[in-house]
Amino acid sequence: MDLNLIKEFLKKIELFRELADDELELLAGNLELKELDENQVIFTESNPRKNLYLIFDGEIELYKKTPFGTEKRLSYFSRYDFLGEGSLMDDSPHSTSARTLLKTKVYLIPKAKFQKLFEVKPELAAHILSKIARVISRRMRQANVHVINAGSQYQSGRTRSEHDLLGDREVPYEFYYGVQTLRALENFNISGVTLSSYPLLIESLAIVKMAAATTNCEIGLISKPVADAIVQACNEIINGKYHTHFVVDMIQGGAGTSTNMNANEVIANRALEILGYEKGDYKYCHPNNHVNLSQSTNDAYPTAVKLAIIKANKRLIGVIEQLVNSFRAKGEEFADVVKMGRTQLQDAVPMTLGQEFESYAVTLGEEVVRLQENADLFLEVNMGATAIGTGINAPKGYSEKCIEHLRIITGLDIKLASNLVEATQDTGAFVMYSSAVKRLAVKLSKISNDLRLLSSGPRTGLNEINLPPMQPGSSIMPGKVNPVIPEVVNQIAFKVIGNDLTVTLAAEGGQLELNVFEPVIVQSLFESIEMLKNGMMTLKHKCIDGITANIDRCKSLVENSIGIITALNPHLGYETSTSLAKEALETNRGVYELVLERKLMSKDELDEVLKPENMIKK
Repeated sequence: MDLNLIKEFLKKIELFRELADDELELLAGNLELKELDENQVIFTESNPRKNLYLIFDGEIELYKKTPFGTEKRLSYFSRYDFLGEGSLMDDSPHSTSARTLLKTKVYLIPKAKFQKLFEVKPELAAHILSKIARVISRRMRQANVHVINAGSQYQSGRTRSEHDLLGDREVPYEFYYGVQTLRALENFNISGVTLSSYPLLIESLAIVKMAAATTNCEIGLISKPVADAIVQACNEIINGKYHTHFVVDMIQGGAGTSTNMNANEVIANRALEILGYEKGDYKYCHPNNHVNLSQSTNDAYPTAVKLAIIKANKRLIGVIEQLVNSFRAKGEEFADVVKMGRTQLQDAVPMTLGQEFESYAVTLGEEVVRLQENADLFLEVNMGATAIGTGINAPKGYSEKCIEHLRIITGLDIKLASNLVEATQDTGAFVMYSSAVKRLAVKLSKISNDLRLLSSGPRTGLNEINLPPMQPGSSIMPGKVNPVIPEVVNQIAFKVIGNDLTVTLAAEGGQLELNVFEPVIVQSLFESIEMLKNGMMTLKHKCIDGITANIDRCKSLVENSIGIITALNPHLGYETSTSLAKEALETNRGVYELVLERKLMSKDELDEVLKPENMIKK
């Protein structure tokens, strides 16, 4: 490639700004061009950093593996971005992985070449390393205010001027959001949890905006090129791009307006790029006049939330079903392990450990039906209601057309609410769904309590089952191992129960034609869903799948229990059985030996009655 073109390319990269021509030429001479296919892995976490990568063309995503083998996208990078700069600072391995999203060209400089370059021209090293230090400092500063995205990590210093009702502001050029999101970012540094934490909500916002743009185009309110650009921008967001630019805190004032404007601004600025204009050139595609056309926060935001919960509920159910399968498998594994059942923490009657675990599978399986029933309430939406349900600024026929496009895009049986004024102020569906989520949490907590009791000891507790040891249990008591996985599930349940109360109070606190507290309802529900999903997966993989039974211990407790007297009651009568139970308690002897000693039954008769299959109805 032409040397001048390479130098121009290097000038636009943050690390090499302000370098002299001779320094740029020196760098250019050490570049290696690499052409990468789509979906090609560039580097993987925990492996050594070897190169600095400069993106000339294409796109690269940064991702990280979760403990369960799934992937979490962190960000994506395109032309003039760079990766692997840490290789110039120390010998630590990559903390993330990277792969191409498209066919991509990168210029790379191997670490060894950089080191030689620095020996030749140390002042060049000092300049580049100071730039890297500033980049890292900026990342940390942005992380502290919860703005972790590709733009904030690679600010060039270039800005664009935007204005709103309150005046003019300078917005960093790389950000796809605009002035209203910038104000929300400054006003609502509340929970530290931003919209980008919930990709399904971002995708659903894009779906709503896509349906609205398509409808507005059909009605003749916006031109086809503008509508097509909005639709393309929304499709990109639905496919996972630009999520890091959704930076508003989940808990916010304004009934969700900040969330809605964050979406409007990101979509508008990306649409402008697609149309060939600069970000912020809103006369061609405006966040309010085009992306938010025929809408209000009060119909677009709750509709997006409902779509996101429907999707999140589907994933929640999938995790429940996996956990149910694990309990059911343990039920089959322990089908022949006889143990004592207990009521009020006292010996009751014999059962099998398999029956106990199968009951957990059944009780959690019931929640699948309950959750789906309540999630179906979210199929009713209020698109076209605009501000309070009267439909002001939405043209005739808009609601029906928009609903039809939502049905096509999502494949869901979405319906328009029969009374839009009622639907705009009502949050009853959120209360119902939150209650179902709480019910799941209560059951999980009860099961976790059982697991902690059944595994208690090991010498002085029930000790009927062994939980997989996950970590040392004490900083002072050697050998102690705690049931940490059921404990964390208990705590998740407590949080979910608290979130349900928050949803209830927020729903009750709404006034007149709008409930302004929807943001905390939304945050509470999504937090509960995510925590339950993570907790159940942890419970499955790190606890249930690895549980073993102490068969001899279970059998011994049955044989020594007074509870087996219930099985003898039909043969000996209530009075005799009561007398035997009392004597067994007072003398600390077993019922079995007392029956033989009193010659109330022969050994063969007694053994027949006390056979597991005769005591337990399977």
